[in-house]
Amino acid sequence: MICYFKIANHYNIIDKPNERSSHSEITIRGGGIIFVFSTLSVVVLHPEFWLPVLGILIIGVISFIDDRITLSGKIRILFHLTAVTLLFVFLNIFQLFPWWMCGILYIIVIGIINAYNFMDGINGITGLYSLVILGALQYINYKISAFIHPDVIWLPIIACFVFLYFNFRKKAKCFAGDVGSVTIAFYILFLLLKLIIQTNNYSYVLFLAVYGVDAILTILHRLLLKQNIFDAHRLHFYQILANEQKWPHLWVSALYGFLQLVIICLVFFTTFNFWTLFLMINLPLALIYVVLKKKLMIKA
Repeated sequence: MICYFKIANHYNIIDKPNERSSHSEITIRGGGIIFVFSTLSVVVLHPEFWLPVLGILIIGVISFIDDRITLSGKIRILFHLTAVTLLFVFLNIFQLFPWWMCGILYIIVIGIINAYNFMDGINGITGLYSLVILGALQYINYKISAFIHPDVIWLPIIACFVFLYFNFRKKAKCFAGDVGSVTIAFYILFLLLKLIIQTNNYSYVLFLAVYGVDAILTILHRLLLKQNIFDAHRLHFYQILANEQKWPHLWVSALYGFLQLVIICLVFFTTFNFWTLFLMINLPLALIYVVLKKKLMIKA
């Protein structure tokens, strides 16, 4: 990370505040490149994971380039499709599911990757939220169902701690950038899909519930306002808290991480079926979003 800071300073790889930003100072961008390096460490230790690692490298490189120069959405989606295809080949998705379900999975996976990227807007949120999910996956790996070599989860966990050391601050030393949020999203989806396929337990998708509700309802909100959903904005619930309500960034990030941890505990320690859990978790989150967001925006 320190070496990267020197490179970023030399080549002016910085994040300038814009209309979407929740910060007001120029900060080093692309600190999330550490997730790419942790992934490369995985393939050095465990070469059998070369296909998903290659996918992460492809999606990470194009995201890093996009951090430097804004690329066309068509170019980005081409690289995303390539990376996700490599992941699907590794997981035998094309053999396990019919073609129409594979098509749906492409949309879902690429949608989640981009939603994860959109949610990366305040100090600490990406690193802390990812750490909660990775910690839960490692718990499953050790205590419930061994689905992958522990190193494959420990390495991104270490990367999260290192990144948070520089990012979980009132004045962050660096931001993740697209290279960080997109790469860690891809990595988490790789682990979740592998776990779900092995256990046939779809409740694990709820490990992304907090981000999912915020991202989906914000898109619907913007469509109701007749806004272009691809333009920069500050209408996510976490952005309302951090910008309009002036909550400290670290409080908001901790709140999102804590809520997701509570949901993960419900998945672990209750015996409800998937749809009961899905409704029991997502309906209250959606209600909180709709009711509180309207009040907070009026007060702002």
